[in-house]
Amino acid sequence: MAYIRKTNFNRSSNQYNALLRSLARSLILEERISTTETKAKAMRPFVERLVTYAKKNTLASRRLAMTRLHDAAAVKKLFTTIGPRYEKRAGGYTRIVKRAKRGSNDARKLAYIALV
Repeated sequence: MAYIRKTNFNRSSNQYNALLRSLARSLILEERISTTETKAKAMRPFVERLVTYAKKNTLASRRLAMTRLHDAAAVKKLFTTIGPRYEKRAGGYTRIVKRAKRGSNDARKLAYIALV
């Protein structure tokens, strides 16, 4: 999983990959999650590649998705419901919508990321 990234969120590479994996799993199962804007932007290419695998719907692409997600339930939903939904779409499977700031003590920008 060689992704170009601007930040590593002050984590080692295996922790960073686990973070992306966990966020992607939640997005696939829930179809809309709330996270920070930076994490949503970092997760977008990871999830879009998984949806592209699901559109192909071959054994090889299913195995690639399983190696990326490590969750059989998420892979099953990805290939049975999400992949066929985007069969005719040429990309842009996620949408990031910015939310209001939390409060005066926390300056993190929040956002929703959802499957279109």
